[in-house]
Amino acid sequence: MTGPGPTPSPTRRRWIERWDPEDEVFWRETGERTARRNLWLSVFSEHIGFSVWALWSVLVLFMGPEYGLTPADKFLLTSVVTLVGAVVRVPYTFAVALFGGRNWTIISASALLVPTVTAFVVMEPGTPFSTFLLVGLLAGIGGGNFASSMTNINAFFPLRKKGWALGLNAGGGNIGVPVIQLVALAIIGYGGGPRVLLGIYIPLIVLAALLAALFMDNLASLKNDTGAAKDAARDGHTWIMSFLYVGTFGSFIGYSFAFGQVLTNQFGRTPLQAAYLTFLGPLLGSLVRPLGGRLADRYGGARITLWNYVGMAAATAVLLAASMLRSLPLFVSVFVVLFVLSGLGNGSTYKMIPGIFQAKALEKGLRGEEAAADGRRLSGAAMGLIGAVGALGGVGINLAFRQSFLSYGSGTGAFVAFLVFYGACFTVTWTVYLRRPVTQSKPQLSYAKV
Repeated sequence: MTGPGPTPSPTRRRWIERWDPEDEVFWRETGERTARRNLWLSVFSEHIGFSVWALWSVLVLFMGPEYGLTPADKFLLTSVVTLVGAVVRVPYTFAVALFGGRNWTIISASALLVPTVTAFVVMEPGTPFSTFLLVGLLAGIGGGNFASSMTNINAFFPLRKKGWALGLNAGGGNIGVPVIQLVALAIIGYGGGPRVLLGIYIPLIVLAALLAALFMDNLASLKNDTGAAKDAARDGHTWIMSFLYVGTFGSFIGYSFAFGQVLTNQFGRTPLQAAYLTFLGPLLGSLVRPLGGRLADRYGGARITLWNYVGMAAATAVLLAASMLRSLPLFVSVFVVLFVLSGLGNGSTYKMIPGIFQAKALEKGLRGEEAAADGRRLSGAAMGLIGAVGALGGVGINLAFRQSFLSYGSGTGAFVAFLVFYGACFTVTWTVYLRRPVTQSKPQLSYAKV
């Protein structure tokens, strides 16, 4: 049985040459301590990235009539930010293998200074809408930190711990959304302006990059593998899981960006009143994401995901009624429930990804570390694609709200579309991962426990 890996060579500072988390002796003596340290630092960096990504969902609340923007302009602005955050997740995923997890965390964290400082410069009445759109494009890079962080942490943990680790990593990042909303609430409440908010985050970005430089590690086993990207893109499960992740994470990020605007436009809340309500849903949705991963570890990600979509569809139906009745208490209460369910689903769907590719490695006849390495290779590559497509769901939600307000003056039309989509997600989950075929020519892969 192999023992702990060697100390990283001084000539390749903070590179770990051997990493075998499936070896229980290695994990107990060396691996777990190192993996947890990298996990917590990854959480902090990703947290700041999410806050920068969600920056404009907060800044639009500061932008009163003197800025000359319509509700449709603001929904378009947040849609653009979400779109860029989705697209950059693909290159960010493979940047980990090219540069190393620690090195890329330093680079990606430092890059957050660009949109934050730029927003600090332009954030004032009289700035053209086109300029706000351009600066919003820059803020989208904060969404990419999630993909690189998840790919990196996925490689650090054994399969039996991935649901918890990935859920904690993602949940800690997701919570950057409600945290920046809470900070904005405090600033608005004390009469401060948007530049105060931006000034708070600039030193935090520097701190995240510094901590990564001092205490994180690179895994030499995460070599750049373009074949993994091609293999993951060719696998049908990558795109099926992308579709399901649109329903969970797309809902979380889309609602996080749009909730405050819906409250101000449909229910006549002031920015301060909206800020008092908007943070709670993203906060709870972020906190329960590790629970979704933990439940998936125990009961199977497919089962948790299936019943989670039942809950999301039911909550959306109630939300639709609340929207038509214009009942603010019911609307806010059910929206918070929908956020919680999206967080649970985020954890359970991401747990499914490594489990699916591990099962496929076993089907190919691979065993032991060989099977685990093949599963890590493909699941790490697939996560970037799945995360990118899932984030596009946030774009769809903001565009759906924009069109609904243009057509009907409320979000009612958008909720009908969301209800139909959740029904489709339920059907796909059951059909692909839980349904037992009546006849089959060869044993079916067991995905019910992934």
